[in-house]
Amino acid sequence: MNGDIPCLVIAGPSGVGKGTVINQLKARHPGVFGFSVSHATRNPRPGEVDGVNYHFVSVEIFEELIAANSFLEHAKVHSNYYGTSFMSIKDVVSSGQLCILDIDVQGARSARKAGLKGTYVFFTPPSMAELERRLRGRGTETEASLQERLANCADEMASSSEVIDGVKLFDEVICNNVLEETIASVEKLIKPQLAKVYELRRREEAEKKKKAASEAAQTPKSRAAVAAGKTKTFKEEVKIGWMVSFAHCGVVPD
Repeated sequence: MNGDIPCLVIAGPSGVGKGTVINQLKARHPGVFGFSVSHATRNPRPGEVDGVNYHFVSVEIFEELIAANSFLEHAKVHSNYYGTSFMSIKDVVSSGQLCILDIDVQGARSARKAGLKGTYVFFTPPSMAELERRLRGRGTETEASLQERLANCADEMASSSEVIDGVKLFDEVICNNVLEETIASVEKLIKPQLAKVYELRRREEAEKKKKAASEAAQTPKSRAAVAAGKTKTFKEEVKIGWMVSFAHCGVVPD
């Protein structure tokens, strides 16, 4: 897998606003970010699209993928499986984009241990009361599932200062209170990666323009000459071959 452009790994409690941050980054930098689409066994929420927000699959299919070692990381969270496949990351990185991974804390641990290069960011809510307000505002949680998410939040928050094999699990912890400030903080963190992607895009665009200009500069006569030069008779090919052979000896036949 091409590791020239490190990934952006985003984690944090459910309801902290990770999806909103990702959408804003993609809107501010069109074509720069590629989202690694995770697999999930939960049902889609209103407005979510299979293959865009998640690859929604059954538990049976997910467990088959686990057995085939298809995931960089996977975990069971809130009674559902979530996982990031190697292929989904490879597809984004090989396209020359900056790959975003929206994963939970367990996934971040697995990614660190697997040696995935990237900037690891953990988002915290302004307060538990605000987190609960956001979760209730979704209108997608039962009271039981909401309380489960709030209970898990404490463990997730504790991981923000975790160290694995002498390396901090997260490079930066950001309180997602004011969205604009959060976006600015993330952009500052990944400034080198953004610059690299923009430079790659600039080079690609320059190559396209150069090729188009070269093709446009050719007259119909020159294009015909180039086309004719690509097709030679057998006798011409033989003659050219002999001329090359003689030239190596310092002799050019008449």
